[in-house]
Amino acid sequence: MVVTGASTGLGAATARALAARGHHVLAGVRRERDGDAIRADGVEPVLLDITRPEHIRALADRVDADDRPLRALVNNAGISVNAPVEALPLAEWRSLFEVNLFGHVAVTQALLASLHRSRGRIVNISSVGGKVAMATYGPYAGTKFALEAVSDALRRELAPHGVEVVVVEPGAVRTEMGERGAATARDLAGKMSPEHRRRYGGLVEAVVAHSLAFTRTGLAADKAGAVVAEAATARRPRTRYTIGRDAGLLTWLARVIPDRALDRVAAASLRKYWPREAA
Repeated sequence: MVVTGASTGLGAATARALAARGHHVLAGVRRERDGDAIRADGVEPVLLDITRPEHIRALADRVDADDRPLRALVNNAGISVNAPVEALPLAEWRSLFEVNLFGHVAVTQALLASLHRSRGRIVNISSVGGKVAMATYGPYAGTKFALEAVSDALRRELAPHGVEVVVVEPGAVRTEMGERGAATARDLAGKMSPEHRRRYGGLVEAVVAHSLAFTRTGLAADKAGAVVAEAATARRPRTRYTIGRDAGLLTWLARVIPDRALDRVAAASLRKYWPREAA
């Protein structure tokens, strides 16, 4: 098994859950000290920044050199960026897509030969944001919508060859990613032009406050990791798994109510989080 982005949170929980099921896990970490924190029986940290081709080549060589077949690749690495479409510099857009989309494609391409040999499985960690894009979630949701599309195409391409593709769509999960995302959003907001701050400052503050409250009531990382482990190992997996009732509810709402109605629901959910002066 290979799990990318396994330093903390959902990735680390997934690595532990897979190891508990008797699998040997190559857990991708970006720093050596992160590897020391998650090293355990069945969990072998490997240095992996999925935006660096030399790291991906080294991972593929490590997999090829192992006598054990590669049963699954879990593409979990990711970063969260919340900013208005108008205000986020293109360089930030490109960096986000490099990690959340192109890096996953690169790792998948590098390991597909091994997965073909084992008739293994690819598990792509998307998000409820891969189904619904709320205000300021355009950059992040854009990467997840794209990952959903790539996953659908890949599933249909690989099915005749015995390789399965599964998508996992988490809602709120209690991990460090929420706090890091909030810090990033505030940092980006601080760099906005005065005009953009007048236009979007209150919205960004409301979204950050809503997101933090949402995350604090989310599913524990270990429970979410168990769902990912099930997606990676089930004999007959579903094509999609949602994590958390919030994810199931929001994706259902997006299917059954008109866009304008969903816009009003989204706006209402933010109302109490607006700073008083902006409201």
